[in-house]
Amino acid sequence: MTRRASRHGILPYQRLKQLLADRMIRADVPIEDRQVQPASLDLRLGRKAYRLVSSFLPERSVIKNALNVLDFYQSDLVMYEMDLTGGAILEKGHVYLVPLLESLHLPKSLRARANPKSTTGRLDVFTRVITDLNVGFDEIRPGYTGPLYLEIVPRSFTIKVKTGLSLNQLRLIRGPATVSDSALRSLHRTDSLLYHNLPSAKPLALREIRISRGLFLRVDLHGEESGHERIVGYRAKKNSHVVDLSKIGHYAALDFWEPIRRHRNDSLLLEPEEFYILASKERIRVPAGYAAEMVAYEAACGELRTHYAGFFDPGFGYGRGEIRGTQVVLEVRPHDVPFLIHDGQTFFKVVYDKMLEIPTQIYGAALGSSYQRQGLTLSKQFKA
Repeated sequence: MTRRASRHGILPYQRLKQLLADRMIRADVPIEDRQVQPASLDLRLGRKAYRLVSSFLPERSVIKNALNVLDFYQSDLVMYEMDLTGGAILEKGHVYLVPLLESLHLPKSLRARANPKSTTGRLDVFTRVITDLNVGFDEIRPGYTGPLYLEIVPRSFTIKVKTGLSLNQLRLIRGPATVSDSALRSLHRTDSLLYHNLPSAKPLALREIRISRGLFLRVDLHGEESGHERIVGYRAKKNSHVVDLSKIGHYAALDFWEPIRRHRNDSLLLEPEEFYILASKERIRVPAGYAAEMVAYEAACGELRTHYAGFFDPGFGYGRGEIRGTQVVLEVRPHDVPFLIHDGQTFFKVVYDKMLEIPTQIYGAALGSSYQRQGLTLSKQFKA
């Protein structure tokens, strides 16, 4: 489906390239082509990491002032400093702050929003961007000029990272971008947004779709038959070795994850503070003129977190129109109490945003697309 350029929306690939040329996004180390995605820019870890006492928000101060303490033992925030140039270990359960290589020099017409990359979320690594004199995480005000910092909290695994690795991504946005419910219904009529899972892979009828300030999706606990059993999810093991994020297809999944087999009732009891990888009941499509983002289902917010990373580039599950949707992988962490879920339960929703223009590069074409045809898939550090 084609769509005219809009006055508002998320900046596409070609506009991001122009911002780089105009030095509105800049870095001391040249920004690489691989960082520019159809609707986002991958941000890279800088040369140092700071082990913090706790998380914080710099509403009244510049972050650099808190880090430039001559005697860290007298700092209220910093415990010690680490060099990332040769790689460093980030222990699970600890809070780290890393100055990123990129900085912003935005015009007042542009704001930005950050989120973890899919691989980051699937490893249960909690990240969020912090900017100077800001009252919130991941939201960057219009016209912001200054450095970017990434807070990192590994939750399930101790990880190894180094300078130049990308754990999160940034979108640049002009004006309001969210697609209304009525526009979502119209879009589904012309470009089916949701499909049934395999083997049918048929588009959902409009009457089967629930839309309310976004598109609701469900969790799959029935699974697809594979041999004599059905794996419907994975749970992170409590004790395992370090995961080096620079190694791709390197680790045996069973050393780090416990497979969850289908229950006879198609249900699953989620244990508090355990981390699960599950998948959606539906297959989702994002046409080229749009991007999408997962948001927590309000009724479940007090009980569990259903995702860490949830941004879908234009073309996800769509390609150039030939793909019949892709399953969404869910990163789930219950909070205070055990929580019973069942197959087909409403679990999260997706909000669609307009692109300012159709990107000249879409997800799954010339650019990298690790998860374009995914099913229930762990992060790319693990062997298939």
